Amino acid sequence: MKTGERGAWAESIALHYLGARGLRLLTRNYRCLAGEIDIVMKDNDMLVFIEVRYRASTDYGSPLETINHTKQTRILKTASHYLLTHGMSTGHAPCRFDVVVVTGAKPCTEWIKAAFQA
Repeated sequence: MKTGERGAWAESIALHYLGARGLRLLTRNYRCLAGEIDIVMKDNDMLVFIEVRYRASTDYGSPLETINHTKQTRILKTASHYLLTHGMSTGHAPCRFDVVVVTGAKPCTEWIKAAFQA
């Protein structure tokens, strides 16, 4: 499987996993000049920006470790763009930044709520 295919596969697993837990899909692969957010969902009244990470194994570290300060900043800027273009105020819209980690060919899924803050 190619990198892009693995990413789409991991995102599909994350969507199924989160949907089964009551989250509702708003947008997938939201892009702007600042970057991309894999999934945007609603968790009750909370807007949730989700980064999906995949690794075949954890031999070289957790996929979570790949979300460094630079990546977080890019996600935050993209989320701000999403809020502004959807008529929401960045200071008043309740939102959260989650990470879903998918590991292995027989996927093990881990959901980290509020993985980082704005």
